[in-house]
Amino acid sequence: MINLGRLHDFKDVFGFFARQLTYPEKLDFHPSVIEKALGPSHPAYESVKTYWNAMHEYSMEQIEEMYVQTFDFQKKSTLYMTFYKFEDSKERGQMLARLKETYQLFGLEIASSELSDYLPLMCEFLYAADWQGHEKEAAESLELMIAVMEDGTYHLLKALEKANSPYFYLIEGLRSTFKACIIQEAEAHEHD
Repeated sequence: MINLGRLHDFKDVFGFFARQLTYPEKLDFHPSVIEKALGPSHPAYESVKTYWNAMHEYSMEQIEEMYVQTFDFQKKSTLYMTFYKFEDSKERGQMLARLKETYQLFGLEIASSELSDYLPLMCEFLYAADWQGHEKEAAESLELMIAVMEDGTYHLLKALEKANSPYFYLIEGLRSTFKACIIQEAEAHEHD
């Protein structure tokens, strides 16, 4: 079960993850970006700080090249979250349709050229969507989205670790953020 209040509290952090996982731009690495996104008490702070410090060892050109080599040319480190489980099967198409319905439920349209399981898009959605006041309707859709992201980032994390990529720490931080939003079973029964 997802703690939707906690998920909402982390909206800015999901915006940070979305920006860091899209093609890099110089402004994405300005010191104020990390300061605005999360503080030392955030569960992802240590991982994200490690990522941030590692990335600042590279030139912008090197970061751009690393991004393309990591996410565009390596099948094992794709940013399409359902690809790991379904590759190009019929089930993947069904899951993409369900994710697209989630975006539409919140009044967000995605470009027809974009797949709904693209990790930066999913993070951007969690940053932009407003489910407060509609928690009951939102719960199932958001749980599906988080489950897809959690499953996909597990495989992505393993590939990035094997490649010794600084993006490993960014994905580790994203996964720490998910974990902080999950209501543990004992805690969930207290709310019944």
